[in-house]
Amino acid sequence: MILATIDEMLQDEREKLIVDIRKPEDFEKETYPGAINIYWETWEEHTEEIPKDKPVYLFCYTDMKARDIAGQMQEGGYEVYAIESGIQSYLRLKLSEMMKKFDEEETTCKDIERSIVKKFRKDIWRPFTRAINEYELINDGDKIAVCISGGKDSMLMAKLFQELERHGKKNFEVVFLVMNPGYNELNYNTIKDNAKLLNVPITVFENDIFDVVAGDDIGGSPCYLCARMRRGYLYSKAQELGCNKIALGHHYDDVIETIVMGMMYGGQIQTMMPKLHSTNFPGMELIRPLYLVRESAIKHWRDYNNLYFIQCACRFTESCASCGGTEKGSKRAEVKQLIAELAAKDPLIEKNIFRSVENVNLSTVIAYKKDGVKHHFLDEY
Repeated sequence: MILATIDEMLQDEREKLIVDIRKPEDFEKETYPGAINIYWETWEEHTEEIPKDKPVYLFCYTDMKARDIAGQMQEGGYEVYAIESGIQSYLRLKLSEMMKKFDEEETTCKDIERSIVKKFRKDIWRPFTRAINEYELINDGDKIAVCISGGKDSMLMAKLFQELERHGKKNFEVVFLVMNPGYNELNYNTIKDNAKLLNVPITVFENDIFDVVAGDDIGGSPCYLCARMRRGYLYSKAQELGCNKIALGHHYDDVIETIVMGMMYGGQIQTMMPKLHSTNFPGMELIRPLYLVRESAIKHWRDYNNLYFIQCACRFTESCASCGGTEKGSKRAEVKQLIAELAAKDPLIEKNIFRSVENVNLSTVIAYKKDGVKHHFLDEY
């Protein structure tokens, strides 16, 4: 037998040599993975390199030259086969595998989308739409920059906006905005891969925030400066794209933790508001559509769909879950644990913390002065 199909070659589990006998310039453009190049016109000069103790498979443009060489080599005692249809068979196989992967990803994406409005309708979809309506986060004609950090919260928020576009009544437009402030390659690729898997068409822009913060002598945690800079860049890019709102992925648990942190460590009443007009970017508004969604529900959605998102992409604490070893991160972790312990004893604790500030007029920020320093009753953070 001189001809062998590419499937037969793949089924041959023995150690084998794969040779592309096309011109070197064509070999360089694309070839079968692991193949070596011996141009057919110089074949006789390389016969000593061909082993007799393992099968050899030859790729050419079609299979004509490979058949001629395979016939000659077999007469000399070699086990050599010409791949039927040559390199075209590999290109067809590659295309088939790509289409299969695409179909699998398409199916996976549809299953993930279906889970949002079916399995997680009560715990995610309804709280999301309730926040949209109750706090009037979206109006007809809005163009919203949905800001994606790459974590579970912002990626779910992106999918929720897509569902809202499909099922909602509002006439609005979204841009899925990803800022790369200097992520390492692994985190950056994870964000892009997840966006592809979830069929989220991201718009990426880059800056050097991490480098700036790393080089700034702030004498403490870099988190505050980094957060402020990131917020400013997001507002600026969103405005450049014609957006009038940016959406951030803070959830219910972020809200109650911020309230407790403000009282315990800041000596002030402080919360994350569901919407906030920017003072530095006139006409821009920040909204938090996950305001009523519990973090446990987001984690359940992530795990149910076997998804993996980056935890913390900060260059300074890349292994952390929430700003890792920084003072701010450890305080938030302590507060999270404290709230969990209190809620285990009284399930109304979390709701009461949340309600403690929810009746404040959301359109205003009450300011006062103490020791010559201006403080805010409700902080933009």
